[in-house]
Amino acid sequence: MGADSPNRVGAQTGAIFLSYASQDVGAAQRICEALRAAGIEVWFDQSELRGGDVWDQKIRREILDCTLFIPVISTNTASRREGYFRLEWDLADQRSHRMARDQAFIVPVSVDATPGAGTDAPESFHRVQWTRLPSGETPPEFVARIKRLLSPEPLTTDRLHTGTTSSSSPVPSTARTASPSRRAVPVAVAALVLAALAYLLINKPRFSRPAAPPITSNATSPATPPDAFQPPPHSIAVLPFVNMSGDKEQEYFSEGLTEELLDSLSRINELQVAARTSSFSFEGQHPDIATVARKLNVAAVLEGSVRRSARTVRITAQLVNGTTGYHLWSQTYDRGLGDVLQLQTEIATAVAGALKVTLLGNVSAKIELGGTRNPTAFDAYLHAMRAYNSYQDDKDLRAAIVGFNESIKLDPGYALAYAARSLVRSQLIDEFEAGPTSAAVDAVRGDALKAIALAPGLAEGHLALAVSLSTFRQDMTEASREYERAATLAPGNTLVLRRYALSAAELGRIDVAIAAAQRAVTLDPLTALTRRWLARVLLLSRHYSEAIAAADETNSLDAGDAWAAAIRGESYYLLGDLQSARSACEIPLENYWLQVCRAIVYQRIGRHPEAEAALAKIQGDNFAYQYMQIFAQWGNTAKALEWLDTAMRLHDTGLSHLKRDPLLDPLRNEPRFQAIERELRFPQ
Repeated sequence: MGADSPNRVGAQTGAIFLSYASQDVGAAQRICEALRAAGIEVWFDQSELRGGDVWDQKIRREILDCTLFIPVISTNTASRREGYFRLEWDLADQRSHRMARDQAFIVPVSVDATPGAGTDAPESFHRVQWTRLPSGETPPEFVARIKRLLSPEPLTTDRLHTGTTSSSSPVPSTARTASPSRRAVPVAVAALVLAALAYLLINKPRFSRPAAPPITSNATSPATPPDAFQPPPHSIAVLPFVNMSGDKEQEYFSEGLTEELLDSLSRINELQVAARTSSFSFEGQHPDIATVARKLNVAAVLEGSVRRSARTVRITAQLVNGTTGYHLWSQTYDRGLGDVLQLQTEIATAVAGALKVTLLGNVSAKIELGGTRNPTAFDAYLHAMRAYNSYQDDKDLRAAIVGFNESIKLDPGYALAYAARSLVRSQLIDEFEAGPTSAAVDAVRGDALKAIALAPGLAEGHLALAVSLSTFRQDMTEASREYERAATLAPGNTLVLRRYALSAAELGRIDVAIAAAQRAVTLDPLTALTRRWLARVLLLSRHYSEAIAAADETNSLDAGDAWAAAIRGESYYLLGDLQSARSACEIPLENYWLQVCRAIVYQRIGRHPEAEAALAKIQGDNFAYQYMQIFAQWGNTAKALEWLDTAMRLHDTGLSHLKRDPLLDPLRNEPRFQAIERELRFPQ
């Protein structure tokens, strides 16, 4: 209850002590009223506003006598460096240290989106589950939970962790507020991981009370219900770290730092790390840890906060067991901006240690590979990645390239920046430019080769080279080798897995392709794009029914995904179900693949004017490959082969599909088609 000048009403054994900052009096009042309405005694009253030694003694007695201590936590308490509530918190924390480890006493409540990981609160607050009561709105479930805790039965943390539903969402341990893979981060992050591992091995972190059950096995015990949540034992998700800098313009830094840390963890082959897109899908939703863990099928969740100043950065990170809500590990790091790269290694290694993972080889070298220790170059890189990850048009991609240019200018040895610039340049040419110039193609390939020269073991460099070879050089054999190399180096990188899967499908390596695409979905279950790539792989693999199912799953995540609708339509068409194909293709969305679908389906069912109209909507030599598909299905072989020659002349990016594309089957016995297939150098 305590405001800066607290007001309370008489002491009574079994009562609740409600501690709050004065700015949160409204929220605290609502909590108090809900509890009192249920007959629960609460020390909360605004009739007396006093302070001084006498009042301090009164507060000490009340905290000593109360049965439960409820600290009201908010952005107000997080921003206040001094306040009466902090004395109350410390007194409650001191009392908790005299209690049995399973004794329930502190029941933290967050009344807004304040992240537990970045909150300056006593360590005992972080040992238990927090409850979120937005603006102090208190549902019956929370009141019932407090009644259970006040019942004559012994108070234990098991009872304290009994979750509530409705709006009083439990926040395990602490509440939270919330492509080319990135890797480099200023030096501080890498050091974090190695130091933390040593720390975990030598010392027991002071945050480890009560001891959390280790996540070591997902084996089902005889007493485990058959539907119990059993995620892979060494699996983890990284939620977006909260920007605590007080400046929204710094969001790019906290977000980028999170991505770098996620990428650091994914480089540890012994860990299964949920992909960025799925983990970041929770941004702004303030979910409880158990929900995140179940949706991503992970055993643990890492969350935290970032506070950046002119020359330093404070990172607070904590790891929570996704099944039990127990706190596994936590640490706060203060570093210079030039130390972020090393800090990544420290955090990643500490997390691996907390998850009981045996690390093999030089983890630091693997995590820091391709990065930079130049804080200004790193900052430019984060800006560029922010532009790329949120791009809507060619201007965003060009802005990303400008950022990578700046990174490379500041640190010519920044391998990750070269790899990222190569991939973004490829995407810009593929999506927004009519045809690549030789200079543009050389720049894409040159960046990829430079990244590999600087860091031969950098998966992103080999991925960039593979994309360059398959997209612009039409050298499918060499591209295949580079995709294979990238997948070997980064088996947990979703971007690499998606590209590798599609490449394998294009070459007819069906089992490998489907396995890689399904692995990507396992790591990235909440992202429509990743499921759509699985659907593409299944289509090229000629598993049409499975492709339809994957397309349906894609649209369940994103009803506006026109590509998934086109895959569904083409798959029905190839199965001979023309009515279902027509329905799928007629969805009120637009892109060129849907026009291809409509053109071939309408032609087959005899609606020729509509087929011609769909063809007319695909305009320009940039769609040479799509013209070839349509004319091949219309039975106009001569016209299809003309467009094949145009596609070759323009280095059409669709040509990588040629070997396995079922729409091109009518052309496969044509000598010209066979000659071009040989020219594309597909591996035999």
